[in-house]
Amino acid sequence: VQLQASGGGLVQPGGSLRLSCAASGFTLDDYAIGWFRQAPGKEREFVGNLGWSGGSTVYADDVKGRFTISRDNAKNTVSLQMNSLKPEDTAVYYCAARMYGSRLTKSSSYNLWGQGTQVTVSS
Repeated sequence: VQLQASGGGLVQPGGSLRLSCAASGFTLDDYAIGWFRQAPGKEREFVGNLGWSGGSTVYADDVKGRFTISRDNAKNTVSLQMNSLKPEDTAVYYCAARMYGSRLTKSSSYNLWGQGTQVTVSS
């Protein structure tokens, strides 16, 4: 049972990146997926959540309208599409999973975590 986040990189302000969270050993559609990020010297913070099996999404205020979480059940992945990126979006991004959850905004609500992927927004 494993989660793996990928897709990070260096992007200019205003640009876009798409992160992917892939599951192995279990069906991701049975799980709520959360995205979190941690910038240097700061605590890990909530970015967004997608409820299990077609559940609703919830986003942090500072990414609302710019970030979108979606599922691809055929690939057993969840993506975080990030548009209009800002330097303050620079952080290590993590995906996390919790079975049958919905609208989970606290990191303590999740019991499966992937390794982080670095996102750097800089000119």
